[in-house]
Amino acid sequence: MSNSDERDLVRRGYDALSYHYRADDADDGQYAPWLADLHRRLPPAASVLDLGCGCGVPAARFLTNAGHHVTGVDISDVQIERARRLVPTATFLRADATQLELPPMSFDAVVCLYALIHMPLVDQPRLIDQVATWLRPGGWLLATTGHNAWTGTEDNWLDGPAAMWWSHADAPTYRTWLQQAELKITSEGFVPEGSSGHTLFWAQRPLI
Repeated sequence: MSNSDERDLVRRGYDALSYHYRADDADDGQYAPWLADLHRRLPPAASVLDLGCGCGVPAARFLTNAGHHVTGVDISDVQIERARRLVPTATFLRADATQLELPPMSFDAVVCLYALIHMPLVDQPRLIDQVATWLRPGGWLLATTGHNAWTGTEDNWLDGPAAMWWSHADAPTYRTWLQQAELKITSEGFVPEGSSGHTLFWAQRPLI
């Protein structure tokens, strides 16, 4: 399967399964402590980029309600349409995160939760390099990555009518990619899910 086929599978999957994945009125769930921690680290009215923002719930909603200026990006038309309705004061772009062109040093934080793992593996280290340039000095990256390396497709994901595709490296590889992007990892933890899980990274662009 080519990279374009993989991206299309993810886009069509979230178009079809958006409401299966998260309801309009979903609570903050496991994201709550992560987002509260991020809010404490940010200056007032910070600029935050949410890569793979989904329907805007919960990350963009939480951060916007906390007074921050959020730009959300997602590959799914349905997710972006919902996000614009659910978080009307944020800015949402329907785009492929791996092909974004944004000004350097334009964000105080970048959030990428359960999204990097849906992108072609070959594009992921370059995106991490880009994220490092988009962050202002002292800015934060909050990201979930793979914990173990795996690439594959699941049919009838979430018992719905569409398939989903993932591709991720293992945690040590992501650690290396973050360090090569000259981001300082301040925390790394395992987030269990079913029989496996993901790794949660906090990384910061150095002040100098």
